[in-house]
Amino acid sequence: MKFAAIDIGSNAVRLLFCNVFNGKGDPVFKKAELIRVPLRLGEDAFLNGKISEKKIEKLVKSMLAFRNLIDVYDAVDYRACATAAMREASNSGDVIERVKREAGIKIEVIDGATEADIIYNNHIAEHLSNDSAYLYIDIGGGSTDITLFSKARVVASRSFNIGTIRMLHNKVSKELWTEFKDWIKETTKDHKPLTAIGSGGNINKLFALSRKKQSKPITYGKLKSICELLEAYTYEQRIRELGLKPDRADVIVPASKIMLTLMKVAEIEKMYVPQIGLSDGIVHLLYEKHKSKIPIA
Repeated sequence: MKFAAIDIGSNAVRLLFCNVFNGKGDPVFKKAELIRVPLRLGEDAFLNGKISEKKIEKLVKSMLAFRNLIDVYDAVDYRACATAAMREASNSGDVIERVKREAGIKIEVIDGATEADIIYNNHIAEHLSNDSAYLYIDIGGGSTDITLFSKARVVASRSFNIGTIRMLHNKVSKELWTEFKDWIKETTKDHKPLTAIGSGGNINKLFALSRKKQSKPITYGKLKSICELLEAYTYEQRIRELGLKPDRADVIVPASKIMLTLMKVAEIEKMYVPQIGLSDGIVHLLYEKHKSKIPIA
């Protein structure tokens, strides 16, 4: 079976195709294709309070292309979720209606808590040690979502309007930044030692720059050295010498600052990056929905 997940984020929109194989034991999820379009809806939503006509047209064209690909790939089902940028845009209702009318894609705007729940449906807890504590961190263009796991259960979860695009345009207040750090310190104080699990496009790229093997963690010290390297380079040098995409070369710096701050406040020494996110969680939910409809023989 093949499922499709659409993630309409503040920095980019993504379409993930994932094959699910049933057999003995647990189902196997295998990513088949990922299409990413850097629309930067957050620049409109966070700076002007609404999505511009130019970006609405690009979003509609992207969704029409996604609709055609979903049909061509014969996906069993799809789900499209929009996050921070669409939550804050005053004209999001009109945008959603137009996308449905012109592209045939139904968009669901989800809040931070729902976003965290969907990501949790990657069954992260099943792979964690029952004797350890973990802080799951997803950094996006508009928000940072944090979930604390202890003894394989969720202890606390919170979404903050602290994202890479907001930081890039100085849209994160000192008060919110202080609240962010205070919450982390208070929430994690009784759960030490703590290990981080990071997700999001920027975190995946930071991990790639560390040249670590997939199963190995990246340390706070290594992450700090990468952050210092990125800050020492100009935007053009990050593209030319580090091979970063133009829409990644600017936001990766605030992403590294968010993660470094979080790890320092929570006294975290190492972070694992399993390369999962909202799209993967959507696929898991679609599979569970489909499985529930299959009659038992």
